[in-house]
Amino acid sequence: MNRQRRQVWLWVGALLALAVLAACTLTPVANAPVWQEDELRVLRTLSLDALKPLPPDPSNVVADDPAAAALGERIFFDARFSGNGAVSCASCHMPEHHFTDGRPFGVGMGVIPLNAMTLVGASYSPWQTWNGKADSQWAQALHPLEHPLEQGGNRTLYAHLLAAHYAGDYAALFGPLPDLADATRFPRNAGPVDDVAASLAWEQMSFADQNAINRVFANLGKTLAAYERTLLPQPARFDRYVASLDADGRAQGASLLSDDEIAGLRIFIGKGKCIHCHNGPRFTNDAFHNTAIPGAPDVPLQRGRIDGIARVQSDIFNCLGPYSDAAPEACTGLRFMVTTGDTLLGGMKTPTLRNVAETGPYMHTGQFATLAAVIEHYNSGGFAVQGHNELEPLNLAAQEATQLEAFLYTLTEETPN
Repeated sequence: MNRQRRQVWLWVGALLALAVLAACTLTPVANAPVWQEDELRVLRTLSLDALKPLPPDPSNVVADDPAAAALGERIFFDARFSGNGAVSCASCHMPEHHFTDGRPFGVGMGVIPLNAMTLVGASYSPWQTWNGKADSQWAQALHPLEHPLEQGGNRTLYAHLLAAHYAGDYAALFGPLPDLADATRFPRNAGPVDDVAASLAWEQMSFADQNAINRVFANLGKTLAAYERTLLPQPARFDRYVASLDADGRAQGASLLSDDEIAGLRIFIGKGKCIHCHNGPRFTNDAFHNTAIPGAPDVPLQRGRIDGIARVQSDIFNCLGPYSDAAPEACTGLRFMVTTGDTLLGGMKTPTLRNVAETGPYMHTGQFATLAAVIEHYNSGGFAVQGHNELEPLNLAAQEATQLEAFLYTLTEETPN
């Protein structure tokens, strides 16, 4: 009798063990963290599934023309479009670095004391560059073409290059180029640039000829912008994780994030307050903030948004300028731009966090080499050397800072542009 009872209990124990094993096998994430309804709503706003279609650019009539994008792509990588024939847009915006360059400062014809911002998803932003000195991508593309430390060329040089190498493609989009054969009217090198000879040659040109060249120059920028509009964010592991969450906030199937990455995500949308500025599916509010970023050694302090406002307002290539394709009422960003406030001095544009783990160093002059250093700055707070400091210490524990960094690695796209 005792033997039979023992066998029964052995069978019962075995069956219970099998039941537990089956439960663990069939529901591998049964103990995964459950996101509350309000948290789940926030997570879905961060997913690429929430990214709306790219808005049109009324100032650029060829913004979404595939032929313009194809021409812009060729020029983007064409080093002939520079003062020394050796620098292209891709010199600072390299595809293998998510269209950054992996350096603190850009390197063109000289060293540019600014960090190259990524172009991935930049078409969604109403303002371009760290201080927002351009209100469109095509207007922004013109700045480095003329800057002596970047591509270092001039307006007639680029017109002549288009005529020599891309005349047919240009004409198909914009009509024929001006007749550049007369060197007295259209010198090889002329433009309102720092080079004295080119600047003097520009001043000697008639207003009509300057206007014709300006139109060509603007169209060049518009083709570059058409290409850059194709550089859109691609899904990351984070996006797959959010897509795996059911209505109750549980991941279906094997969890795509580790416990530390999930903890870091909780910090990101909660205690870390990162989401205050890094929100939406591109993880940026496209606004300008002064967060007490220290200056880089031996580099003049950047005044930030306050200088960007002055630059964009005076730019003849802005949305309201004569080379824009937009009706004035369509230029809402420029017309209703915020021009006063205590954060404009020292305020820099909030960068996207997509691909952030692979686009260091960080900040406008590459002050921080690692994500850990960035988190430490925001964790401890700082003193703004100019303007109003918006930064408040986060007081994260060491483990929390590590978990936050772990989460940021989940934002790297899995199929790069």
